[in-house]
Amino acid sequence: MTKRDLVVRIASETGLIQEKVQEVVQKTLDYISEAVTQGHTVELRNFGVFEVKIRRARIGRNPNQPERDVPIPPRAVVKFKPGKEMRESVLRLTPGAS
Repeated sequence: MTKRDLVVRIASETGLIQEKVQEVVQKTLDYISEAVTQGHTVELRNFGVFEVKIRRARIGRNPNQPERDVPIPPRAVVKFKPGKEMRESVLRLTPGAS
C-alpha cells in the first residue's frame, strides 16, 4: 500500500476531498518523522511504537577481503515495534499457523 492508496481509501470511506486527506496524512507523517529525528518515542495506540535505538559499534567483514576487519561505528536507527493487535494479525499469516 502506498501513501496514495491510503489517501484514496480514506477519501472514499469518509467522503472527504482527496486533497484535504493528503494534507492530513502528510502532516501526520511529517510530525512522526520530526519527533523521531529529535530522538523522541512515538507511540500510536493499537498500532505500534517508533523509537530511536543506538546500534553498538562492531567489527564487520569485507566479503572480497575476509582477512581484513572493517570497524563499523555506532549509529542511531529507527525501530518499529508493532502493537498487540497488529502483531497477532501478522502472526496469523505464518504458514501452518492455525
